[in-house]
Amino acid sequence: MSTAPVIAAVDGSQDSIRALDWALATARRRGAPLRVVHVRQYAAWGQADVLVAGPSEAEGDPVLDEVRTRLADHAEEQAVEYVALEGVPGAVLPELGLDAQLLVLGSRGRGGFASLLLGSNGLAAARDAECPVVVVPPPGRQVHGDGPAEPGPRVVVGLHADSPDEAVLAFAFAEAALRTARVQVIAAYPWPVQMWSAPGQLVPPLIDQDAVEHETRVLAEGFLAPHRKRHPGVRADAEALPGDAAGHLVAASRDAELVVVGRHRRRLLAPARMMGSVTQAVLLHAASPIAVVPPGPPEE
Repeated sequence: MSTAPVIAAVDGSQDSIRALDWALATARRRGAPLRVVHVRQYAAWGQADVLVAGPSEAEGDPVLDEVRTRLADHAEEQAVEYVALEGVPGAVLPELGLDAQLLVLGSRGRGGFASLLLGSNGLAAARDAECPVVVVPPPGRQVHGDGPAEPGPRVVVGLHADSPDEAVLAFAFAEAALRTARVQVIAAYPWPVQMWSAPGQLVPPLIDQDAVEHETRVLAEGFLAPHRKRHPGVRADAEALPGDAAGHLVAASRDAELVVVGRHRRRLLAPARMMGSVTQAVLLHAASPIAVVPPGPPEE
């Protein structure tokens, strides 16, 4: 059975070249082929969203030709396939995830506004693709907060203690194992809790913060147990932190190998795919590559 590829979406921009380099290194770690895809937005109005170009057209694609030159030194050690497609990138890119184990792209494409922190194509792919999507940010993003408590490679993952997603944790542990990294688990809990006794009048919370933090940490440790068992060589440290989950994840992204977040599961009253405010904030502001993992199948 053939191995699903790691797909790198390129358009000639510097952001996409950085994503290409990240995808190449990841494909090697996974022992997977690399598929380099250029979606050309040349299709006439009214045509289908996805029009697959033949191999001869891929040979004449200037963006792919540039990539071939860049990867020439790796031709013998890494299997690479080049594909040119025509259509609307925001519709084509998510479809690439149907037969991929990972889709990698840059924060902004060649046609994006310089002021945008994340282009529309990256947002569409992260929201709609069937496989995990990694968005590689530009270098130099500044994040607030202290740096890591100790040196060494880290994979950061957000854990919602009330409704954890096993697919997100599984992806984080698998990536950490491939990178010989530790897993830094961020489990945030809401604090301070504000209670109202009368219009415009706040009263101190009756909930003890230490108790909430302890309960959050206990829940997190329980959810991590099966993943630690599957990956005994991976160290995982759980942190229960008060307040804004997105802010903690962005701060932890400094010098991290990867930040892993999840997408909302579809619900009966909200059938459209959604990412959630925490995932969007991490995509916009994290300093490291960000992996957005689709939810696993619902438990019976």
